[in-house]
Amino acid sequence: MDRPANGKRVGNVISKDSSAIRARSGGVFAGCADKVMAGGVNVSYPKINCAAAYEVDPHWPRKPANLQWAAMPGVAVDARDRVYAFTRSDDPVQIYESDGTFIRSWGRGMFGRPHGMRVDREGNVWVTDCLRHTVEKYTPEGELLLRLGTDGMPGCDQTHFNEPTDLAFSRSGDLFIADGYGNSRIVHFDAEGRFIKAWGELGVKRGQFSLPHSIGVDSHGRIYVGERNNVRVQVFDSEGKYIDEWRNLITPWGMFITSKDEIWVIGSSPMRWGEGDQLGGPPKDQIFMRFDRQGKAFALWTVPKAPDGQERPGECNWAHGVAEDSQGSLYVGDIMGKRVQKFVRRDAET
Repeated sequence: MDRPANGKRVGNVISKDSSAIRARSGGVFAGCADKVMAGGVNVSYPKINCAAAYEVDPHWPRKPANLQWAAMPGVAVDARDRVYAFTRSDDPVQIYESDGTFIRSWGRGMFGRPHGMRVDREGNVWVTDCLRHTVEKYTPEGELLLRLGTDGMPGCDQTHFNEPTDLAFSRSGDLFIADGYGNSRIVHFDAEGRFIKAWGELGVKRGQFSLPHSIGVDSHGRIYVGERNNVRVQVFDSEGKYIDEWRNLITPWGMFITSKDEIWVIGSSPMRWGEGDQLGGPPKDQIFMRFDRQGKAFALWTVPKAPDGQERPGECNWAHGVAEDSQGSLYVGDIMGKRVQKFVRRDAET
């Protein structure tokens, strides 16, 4: 662009003398700038945080020195905002207050390979064990109440799982299990642990699954299944009838559905196959998305993907499990990071 007569270039703006401009505009630039500097226009924007954010609490929790953490696949929050961490260490179930105070631990020698964890409406603790091929229900103190599956024996029928990954409850107490690593199906039990039905098979079509890794049920009975290998979330009704799918938005690892039917899905941005037989590991980044029941994403949040062994507070490394407390804080468990972190919600200022 040629320089106009008696004008001067300021960045990409061609301006004449600012006093002349002020004179023509009555001293202000309508709808634009609130500050005029000699030689051009310098806009001073209002610094108002219009985005919500999550800030890590670097001091959470106050873990006793004698307790160890390892890969942290599961995390759950009960009705009193007590946080249950499920880790592959000698102290696999560790319980903390929301302020980080340690309550107790249990489970030494009881699990083979911890994976998913949920707390039901009565406060019972449910876990999936990939190595033992079981889904188990415990009291908050660690007393076994129910075991589904056959301990140590994989299979694909009413009494066997093959490396189950996650579970979720309907409001009536029915149980839906993602039988995910070895099998490719969802298994439905009633509140007493009686088998009702199973559906799904290995594949990429509607109603088929490839590594159903996480599962949730909303207040209307809709079932949401996060498939890592297929880079999608599939939605079904309570009978297993296909409703919808959310494809190519996130490689889903963990899932949590809030009391308002907001669906948190964590993992990585969409990935393609590389080496290995499980897509998404290692993840290329770490993202957190919140959806409504129709699949509209209305929140997106990212944290840095930490290098192995160099994790700093607020970074994640193979983020795997997620849960939200009544204050909107998120608790995230890492596999490679070997920890659970608390992220405190900061609302927008508008």
